[in-house]
Amino acid sequence: MRQRFSKGVIAIISIVTVLAVAITVGIFTLLNRVTPFKETGEGCKITTPDGSLELEIGQAQVASIIAVVAARRKLPERAVVIAYATGIQESKLLNLSFGDRDSVGVFQQRPSQGWGTAKQLIDPVYATEKFFAALVKVKNYRKLPVHEAAQKVQRSADGSAYAQHEDEGKILAAAFTGRVPKAVHCWFPEPTTTATATGATASATPLPSTDRARRGLAHALGANATFTTTSQRYGWLMASWSVTHAKKFGLRKIRYSGQSWTSANGEEGWKPDSGAPTGKVEIS
Repeated sequence: MRQRFSKGVIAIISIVTVLAVAITVGIFTLLNRVTPFKETGEGCKITTPDGSLELEIGQAQVASIIAVVAARRKLPERAVVIAYATGIQESKLLNLSFGDRDSVGVFQQRPSQGWGTAKQLIDPVYATEKFFAALVKVKNYRKLPVHEAAQKVQRSADGSAYAQHEDEGKILAAAFTGRVPKAVHCWFPEPTTTATATGATASATPLPSTDRARRGLAHALGANATFTTTSQRYGWLMASWSVTHAKKFGLRKIRYSGQSWTSANGEEGWKPDSGAPTGKVEIS
């Protein structure tokens, strides 16, 4: 016997179908919006002997923070690789204010699981500190495969997923830890207006905010952080952090170790500069 459906049932089926399509389109749109390493009108490029990647400026800022926090904790590059592989899988290195259930932040940590409050976890410095604090408690984490070490921290539904991001993690770690010099550069349109103290807008080149940049570095590196370098590697770590935060803090020029980067020609990367110091990173 041929089964017949009432008009009401058909209507319900149609509504469910439309909703399913809408949800699918919405998810597809969201995933495309946060696709990592996408070339845009502004961005950052990471170049090492093992390969190159392009990141959105927000992703590069998070990547630089992860490396700086690792440096403060005196952690090995392997720990940074694990953190990057985890961050790429969990959030595509974006500081998300949403996630599965109550997950937030770059590592999608859950307040209900004891990682901290949502407000704390939306701070990439705090979130990275919590990630590394858990990672160093994993026995022999340096010798474990990246995905196994990450899974012991995250305890996600599918820990094997972290493995697919190991190569990207290695490229990012080599660059942002400073092991590979002048490996990070960013570019963005220079603003033509700036807000005055009263909130009005005037046509002028914004003044650089080096004090704000120093406070930002101190938040990630420690209260006594300065741009004085203790080694070439440490210097390039701070130079990379500065370049990724140049747009945020209004920096126009960064100089270090015979090289300089300018916001006016940011896409061209680092250029030789015989006057650039080796003992500190100059920002202006």
